[in-house]
Amino acid sequence: MAEQNSCSCSGGPTLIFACSGAADVGAVADQAARKLTADQKGKMFCLAGIGGRVPGILKTTESAARILAIDGCPLNCVKGTLEQAGFKSFLHVRMADLGMEKGKTPPSPQAVGKLVDKACEMLTCK
Repeated sequence: MAEQNSCSCSGGPTLIFACSGAADVGAVADQAARKLTADQKGKMFCLAGIGGRVPGILKTTESAARILAIDGCPLNCVKGTLEQAGFKSFLHVRMADLGMEKGKTPPSPQAVGKLVDKACEMLTCK
């Protein structure tokens, strides 16, 4: 069965890597990535596998049509992890740029929805 990604222009799947850190913004990023996956906007994928240089995860990521990195805070852990593994071409959203601050952003449906809306805007084919 072929995977369908409504935001994908062509090629492999759209992969989504999210901060899933201990802070509130990590919870929001994680929940947004899961919602995007459930809505078939892409597929949440394993950031730890990128950091651990797991061959199968790296290979799948290399074949992705697009990559979306969701960072919870200005430390940019997701972006840095992808870059350290050699990935340079990806979309990047940082929640702080959307006004969601670490320690001040409870994982509410509103916060998750705001992030999902921004991600969908970024994933729209032009």
